This record gives sequence, C-alpha cells and structure tokens, in this order.
Amino acid sequence: MKHDHDHGHTHDHAGRVDTALRDSAAGIRAVKISLIALGITALLQVAIVVTSGSVALLADTIHNFSDALTAIPLWIAFSLSRRSATRRYTYGLGRAEDLAGLFVVAVIAVSAVVAAVQAIDRLLHPVPVSHIGWVAAAGLAGFVGNEIVAVYRIRVGRRIGSAALRADGMHARADGLTSLAVVLGAVGVALGFPAADPIIGLIIAAAILVVMVVAARDVFARLLDSVDPALVDTAYHTLEHQPGVIGVQRVRMRWIGLRLDADVELDVDPQLSLRQAHDLAHHAEHALTHAIPKLDTAVVHAYPAHAH
Repeated sequence: MKHDHDHGHTHDHAGRVDTALRDSAAGIRAVKISLIALGITALLQVAIVVTSGSVALLADTIHNFSDALTAIPLWIAFSLSRRSATRRYTYGLGRAEDLAGLFVVAVIAVSAVVAAVQAIDRLLHPVPVSHIGWVAAAGLAGFVGNEIVAVYRIRVGRRIGSAALRADGMHARADGLTSLAVVLGAVGVALGFPAADPIIGLIIAAAILVVMVVAARDVFARLLDSVDPALVDTAYHTLEHQPGVIGVQRVRMRWIGLRLDADVELDVDPQLSLRQAHDLAHHAEHALTHAIPKLDTAVVHAYPAHAH
C-alpha cells in the first residue's frame, strides 16, 4: 500500500489493565467456587456410596472427582494471563486460556466415549443393579451439583469473555448428563426394564457429543481469531463518526485471553499535519476503547485519503 504518511498509534490505560486483572480474578474465583461446589457434590456421593455399598456408584463418583480437576488448567491459564508481556511473549500469555479450552474439549470427548463404551458393555453383558434408591439419589445429587456449576461457569465466562470457562461449564453439563443417566437408568430398572440403563446411557453419550461440539465450536472459533461481528460493526460505526475521518478502510480484531486487540486503518484529510494526524488517531483510539469495553489495545493507522 502506498501512502504519503502513515501514523501508528497505540495507547494503554491503567484502567484497562485493572479491568483485565479484575476479569482474570473473576475467572479464578469462578474456578475456585465451582471446584468447591463439585467437591461438595462428590463428597455427598461418597457418603451415599459408603451407605449403599454400590460399586457402580463408586465408579461414577471417582469420575466426578477426576473431571472436577479440569478446573486446574483453567486456574493456571487465568494466572498466566495476569503476567506482563516479555520480549519473548510480546502479547503476554493470555492465549494459554485457549490451550486450557482445548484440554477441556478433549476431556468432554473422552467422557462421551467412556459413556458409550460403558453403555454398550452393559447392553452386551447385563449387570444387576442393586441399591436402586441410593443410586438414583446419588445420580440426582451429581446432576444438580454439576448443572449449578455449569450455569455459573457459563454465565461468568460470558461476562469476562472466556471461551475456555464457558467450555468448562459445558463440561460440567456433560458430567451432569452422565449423572442424569444414572438416575433414569435406576428408574427404568425399578420399573422392570433392565435394558433401560444401557439404552439411556447411549442416549446420554450422544447428548455429551452434542455438548462437546458446542464447546469445541466456541474454543476453535477463539483459536481462529473469531470475534462477534456486532463488535466489528460497533468499531466501524464509532470510527466513521470521528471528526476528520473520511473513511474506514479496515478493522481487524482478535481476542488475546480475556481482552480484545484491534488494528484499524483510517482515511483522513491529506492536508493534515503530522501532529493533527496523531491527535486524530489518538482520539479515534480513545473513542474505540470506550465504545468496546473489552478492548485492551487499539493500533490506529491514519492514511491520506488519496493514497487508496
């Protein structure tokens, strides 16, 4: 691209840094609270296991304990995102969260496979289900606990802009579905349909697969630098209405962890002095970061209008 001059402007406000830290702190808090909630759920299941002596229940409880540990990579990712940029990691370590999201999606996929394999095995080799009432009670506890955590994680994930936390919320939902299968299977057996247990298990495995696809779509979209088109529209609208801007040539945005990064190109009056172009770019960047709260950094290039 040929142009008489081009002005790159970036500005970092302490307020936006504080917001980023607050968001990562909210993410860590969500991870802690959900870990405690899942811990209480699993302990409740352990109490029922001890009372009932059910081996099948023990397996489901161990599964819930191990799955709660996916919160640990998220905790690490949120902690890493708080570190400052270095000469090696010039954008900081915000994208560690995307890696944690991939891990969560992989665990959901494994859950679907395990649920399907167990269901097929029970279909081929029926096992008598004992302590049906206790089994149903533990399954219900697992479902309610996981669904509460799922709703909470997804809500906080949306608020702070975390695809990985939303994915972990979907993971909790998948675990809740597994527990629901235990309940429905026990009810089926109690009503005299032993095959209900594995059949419902297969249906739940399919449901977990759907949950995985939804979570994967969110995480992969973030990895491919997807942003909500409405945010891009807001950027164009904000920039077009800035004094001195003749046209907006391009707006590029991407997420880096919990914050957005933008790179925009503006057409401005070619008669502007370097100082005036600088001021215009500064005001445009300021307006943009106020119009889009999650925006952390905006680099504004001002080009003489006739250069295009």
